[in-house]
Amino acid sequence: MPTDLDRHEAWLSREDLDNIRGRVPILYVAAVPVRVADNGSVTRVGLLLRASDTGTMDRELIAGRVNYHEQVRDALVRHLEKDLGPMALPSVPASPVPFTVAEFFPTPGVTPFHDPRQHAVALSYIVPVRGDCAPQQDALDLAWLTPEEAGETGLQAEMAGGHGALLQQALAHLGHSGF
Repeated sequence: MPTDLDRHEAWLSREDLDNIRGRVPILYVAAVPVRVADNGSVTRVGLLLRASDTGTMDRELIAGRVNYHEQVRDALVRHLEKDLGPMALPSVPASPVPFTVAEFFPTPGVTPFHDPRQHAVALSYIVPVRGDCAPQQDALDLAWLTPEEAGETGLQAEMAGGHGALLQQALAHLGHSGF
């Protein structure tokens, strides 16, 4: 007898997804890719450049949905490799713990995080990557910035939907606050 765990669907139709987005929060993962020195200190922070639906150019973190019956760790690796390429070699621990949980609302101003499509909850991670990275999919560029450069207010203003606030939280978590 089949059980609910025997389901293999990973994606919903566009209509089903739009319907669900209007009714329940969707689980996401967000990742701040970093380069780490031998002593464990963060030397670089990776930010993607994408063209938005409105035609603006925005800096973004890596983010995406967790599929049905997919472990959070696997979702992190999938999104990191999708955006940074298959040779990025992310170092996700066996039992990942987020540095924060970001709650995105379709109504601006409820939290610093805004997604006009849905109410989404993003488990947010800082993930070291060791390999060669190149922008993939719809990413136009990948910039590796020092933590000081990533903390600049002007750069964070280029990040839509609260990604700048999430980056600021990541930098503070790493001990790089007060820029």
